[in-house]
Amino acid sequence: MTVIRAGTAVIDGQICRPGWVHIAASQILDCGGGDPPGVPDADFPNCIVVPGFVDMHVHGGGGVSFTDGDTARAAEFHLGHGTTSMLASLVTAGPEELLSAVGALAEATRGGLIDGIHLEGPWLSPARCGAHDHNKMRPPALTEVEAVLNAADGAVRMVTLAPELPGSNAAIRRFVEADVVVAVGHTNASYEQTHHAIALGATVGTHLFNAMPPLHHREPGPALALLADQRVTVELIADGVHVHPDVVRTVIQWVGPDRVAVVTDAIAAAGYGDGAYRLGSVPIDVESGVARVRGTSTIAGSTATMDQLFRAVAGLGGDTETDRDAALLAAVQTTSTTPARALRLDRVGSLRPGYDADLVVLEGDLQIRAVMRHGAWQTGA
Repeated sequence: MTVIRAGTAVIDGQICRPGWVHIAASQILDCGGGDPPGVPDADFPNCIVVPGFVDMHVHGGGGVSFTDGDTARAAEFHLGHGTTSMLASLVTAGPEELLSAVGALAEATRGGLIDGIHLEGPWLSPARCGAHDHNKMRPPALTEVEAVLNAADGAVRMVTLAPELPGSNAAIRRFVEADVVVAVGHTNASYEQTHHAIALGATVGTHLFNAMPPLHHREPGPALALLADQRVTVELIADGVHVHPDVVRTVIQWVGPDRVAVVTDAIAAAGYGDGAYRLGSVPIDVESGVARVRGTSTIAGSTATMDQLFRAVAGLGGDTETDRDAALLAAVQTTSTTPARALRLDRVGSLRPGYDADLVVLEGDLQIRAVMRHGAWQTGA
């Protein structure tokens, strides 16, 4: 058993000063505010303890992509930055390559390295391809959908698709039936088509505003449809490149942090510096930390980590302690609680009894001090 005490802890959505967490094996036995019920085994008087981060959209990091097959290395890199739960995101690929990657990541899911697979493609709009290979995009056919589900054996947890494509209605119904979260993204859909997809069961907006038509007052498009529906969780890449910080602040204030999931959309370059990379079959160049499709201005994923994005959201608060506390709670909600709920991941995303002992210890400046996953210190303690 381990008792952790901290000067500040965010316990089940409440800021406690001080706070404590009592861990038995891999789970939280109890937690609360004030002094712990016994002598702490680990004391962090000047630190903040928050739930482990949940990244529902990440392609790689530490120099490798999930399509490269080195899942452990990418997962270990992001774990060092506080991500204790993640989906491995795959980009658009040909049928055989797709099934091969799904099979490999299904094995990694069963081994506990990742929490499932996110298919970002191939059922996307060529008009909004972003950094995906538009030559390999195709409408969803139920035969391929079934092949993917069979190869995954339950490991596919989320699928991003463009609902205006032929066959998308049947695909959404089949994925919902298979308990897969359906996300709308890389789409040229109208406002009405997006509403229809939500009615069929889509519940996530993939990296809101990016790879979709901009919001227009006469043709509001998918962005407004996703924001306006209470059933939808919207992803935001809050790295200051994909979305302006004031837009991040406004969206969180408008729909609430319980409907916003901050994601990295990180590629292999995260933590590995500038240079030449690939995202699937697409060549990428990273300069000054910004990834773009080679020879274009198109942004190609990010080099961000979840602790960086946590600091970005927490930094959106005002000058008063009340405002700073509200921003801290929003950072916890958008990096942990909301994505965990959106993915229907049980027992993660919050510090509460019975949940997995996944937590991050942050210094006063919100830099990583230590990370615990499943009750075991991974770094820093």
